[in-house]
Amino acid sequence: MPSKIKKVSLASVDELSTGDTLWDNELKGFGVRCQAKAKSYILKTRINGRQRFLTIGRHGQPWTPKSARIEALRLLGEIAGGKDPVQEKKSRKMMLTVGELADRFLTEHADKKLKPGTAYHYRSLLTNHVIPALGRHRIEEVSTERVSKLHNSLSSTPYQANRALAVISKMYSWAERNGYVEIGSNPTIHVERYEEKARDRFLSDDELARLGAAIGELETESQISPFALAAIRLLTFTGCRKGEILSLRWQDVDMERGLLYLPDSKTGRKTVYLNGAAIEVLEGLPRVDGKPYVIVGGVEGKHFDNLSLVWRRVRERAELEPVTLPDGRRQHVRLHDLRHTFASIAASGGASLPMIGKLLGHSQAQTTARYAHLADDPVARVGEAAGAAISEAMRGSK
Repeated sequence: MPSKIKKVSLASVDELSTGDTLWDNELKGFGVRCQAKAKSYILKTRINGRQRFLTIGRHGQPWTPKSARIEALRLLGEIAGGKDPVQEKKSRKMMLTVGELADRFLTEHADKKLKPGTAYHYRSLLTNHVIPALGRHRIEEVSTERVSKLHNSLSSTPYQANRALAVISKMYSWAERNGYVEIGSNPTIHVERYEEKARDRFLSDDELARLGAAIGELETESQISPFALAAIRLLTFTGCRKGEILSLRWQDVDMERGLLYLPDSKTGRKTVYLNGAAIEVLEGLPRVDGKPYVIVGGVEGKHFDNLSLVWRRVRERAELEPVTLPDGRRQHVRLHDLRHTFASIAASGGASLPMIGKLLGHSQAQTTARYAHLADDPVARVGEAAGAAISEAMRGSK
């Protein structure tokens, strides 16, 4: 990393390029480091015989060459008096409560670096489950026993219990990386997750027929947005996620090649191959001036965003009955089950698991593995046909 020695000033800081470090020629150990995203003022000194690097703050208000120099002098004065600013800062961090850590985790990490849906999910879990149970405790006081007690309290909803455990784990991993807790102190490591029963629901041919009829009836009655009904059709014909269809823009639709280019799906950039049924739906939708989305909503500049309410009406009209889960709970057919249905029909039709993964945009093979038992059906049929032919031959039949 290139180093320079010069007075740290606004002019010299502005001259720095990514990777440069500038050391002040007047105050020993005071400098500024230029990284890809920011320039930070630093202080290199010795504390109790050990060389330490202290970060004062990022360039920009409140930290300027002048204010950062004053802070460096203050820190050097504390060190000369026998104090350890690094340890004191670390101790202050570890005095945070879980509630305070959760607030920092959400504002500094989830809201800035994660997808809005994921950030919303994390906030909901922390607000509804984690903070009421652990929020008042200091972060270093949270033990595996306390986390296990919270996990057990949610045993009636195993899926929710495991998600709460997962968000605690992610929050503490972030806290470790940022120096709030010691490395290896994540209290979730030895808490055993609940077994999660499969929640996949596949619509039968009869249910699909009723679904199609229900959408057609509601479309004729003109009481529901045609864009919302088109969204449900597209989800059924493509196996896409709800957010992928609702946020779809016309600029990402290539009708000539039969492709959708999704720039920001759950697994990153993704190309969706359109079949004839999906193309027919898209061709039947009008393009609204000034609105870039395929599924147009009523709020200016936004896409349609209340599809779950529409789905409930469609589901009731189609008489799609809920199923009983292994734990005894009743579960209605969800919009996401249209994605499972698309995959199940592809698997039953002979598509390989890698091909299904490609169609659905899975980033990991184990995600597609849930359809393995369905993909085996064509193999079983071929085996049955071969066995029947051999049996006929052995009986002397041509």
